[in-house]
Amino acid sequence: MGPGAVEEGLRLRAPKNTPAPRAVGWWRAQWLLRTVFPVALLVVLAVLITPARTWLLVPAVVLAVLGAGCAVVVPLWRFRVHRWEVTDEAVYVRTGVFRQEWRIAPMSRIQTVDTVRGPLEQLFRLSTVIVTTASSKGAVHIAGLDHMTASSLAEQLTHITQATPGDAT
Repeated sequence: MGPGAVEEGLRLRAPKNTPAPRAVGWWRAQWLLRTVFPVALLVVLAVLITPARTWLLVPAVVLAVLGAGCAVVVPLWRFRVHRWEVTDEAVYVRTGVFRQEWRIAPMSRIQTVDTVRGPLEQLFRLSTVIVTTASSKGAVHIAGLDHMTASSLAEQLTHITQATPGDAT
């Protein structure tokens, strides 16, 4: 099968599963953390460099407002867009907020299945399942899953891929 070809029976379709609802809080916390550090740095510099105080505080306020707005809107939007599904034939994933990406990973192309939990994910009791394939595009990430769902999914994928004959290409 040539590059870009889709295996027989696989088609691009909307996956049906959503991330865990707690993923919204996780994504919000990520936005806020990304916003807090640059805002804090600008405020500290404004305190230390009196002549530049206004020029440092104005961008700090703008950045804080934009970051807070994104922390409210983007996670909700991301939750509505992100979807995943596993069948006996493939892993289907749709991700992206501004630039959407749909991926299909045929079971015969899966090489490894990993479960990852960063410190913030652990705080929200979430995990990310990473499905590494023989694709030049890279691994497929299913983020924002409840930890138990992620463990079950990793186990399910392992069983399905062991029972699936490898791709002869």
